Amino acid sequence: MADIVNRIHDLIMRVSQELGLNLTDKDLHIWVFGTIGIVLFFIVHMMFKKLAKYSVISISFIYTFTVLLVVVFAIEIQQKITGRGEMEFDDAVISIWGYLLFFASYLVIKVIAYYFKKFRRGK
Repeated sequence: MADIVNRIHDLIMRVSQELGLNLTDKDLHIWVFGTIGIVLFFIVHMMFKKLAKYSVISISFIYTFTVLLVVVFAIEIQQKITGRGEMEFDDAVISIWGYLLFFASYLVIKVIAYYFKKFRRGK
């Protein structure tokens, strides 16, 4: 993955130089990540608007999952940099599975509570 990113970076740098744009690495970061970010924003915004019609829980899940993903990888990278602990991809995967397991448990409890309330109202 890192090799692919490096190749794309080199290609963008080379194309910008050939076009005579004289952009620095920082300038390219502004344009590339600005473009990726705004396109991603519009896609996510459209998706969240559709999801909000059904349930805010889905939006909360996606947001929490995304934040947790960043935190998990930040911790793994920090372990590598500081030498405290071991940076392992398996740790990151297990951490995410933990969240998925706990969230699934939450949904099961929520469904049981919903049907329990519905059953009680029926009597």
